[in-house]
Amino acid sequence: MKAQDSADYIHSLIEEGEHVNQDFKFEISDARKIAKSFSAFANTEGGRLLIGVKDNGKISGVSSEEEAYMAEAAANVYCTPHPEFEIIPHKVDGKTVLEVIIPESDSKPIFAIDEENRNWAYVRIADENIQATAIHLEMWKQGGMQYGVTIEFTDTEKDLLKDIENNLFSINKFAKTHNIDRRDVQKLIAKLVRFGVLDYTFVDRKFKLSL
Repeated sequence: MKAQDSADYIHSLIEEGEHVNQDFKFEISDARKIAKSFSAFANTEGGRLLIGVKDNGKISGVSSEEEAYMAEAAANVYCTPHPEFEIIPHKVDGKTVLEVIIPESDSKPIFAIDEENRNWAYVRIADENIQATAIHLEMWKQGGMQYGVTIEFTDTEKDLLKDIENNLFSINKFAKTHNIDRRDVQKLIAKLVRFGVLDYTFVDRKFKLSL
């Protein structure tokens, strides 16, 4: 794996800092942890890992063969299904930086496998990998965002929107009050988010529903 001499390119990426589409990694010491990044990027908008770059943007460099092997293990051993990815080594100031490009997946969700062989999906929020919720999983199961489509509102939908508007909504409480299964409430929320009726945003370290 021959490294490209592309210092200007890598320095320009580093100047962007870490964001929703980019993350810096000093090294890969645990392929399982990197699998979370693969999952998050693949489940969101795609992005890149710059391996051999510290959090402060300083280039530390890596051993390209070993780090590439660990990145491949993260994707092909500790992610299911296996996400697409590309590894490009770059020579920067005499050091090697690996650019790992992870496109957005057409087969969401991509799960990362933890130490107990449990599958967890992640999403990328700003510069963090955040564990996906049951609402995310249901949205992926139903399909992508849908706009410009007419949907029918029953009393159930109206009551749900009213509770959210008044900050009174709880999935468990709503399910009990309306005598419906909790999973059916999650399906309804996912549908309303997909159709642009509700927003599902990450606020104060948790996901919140709003009109």
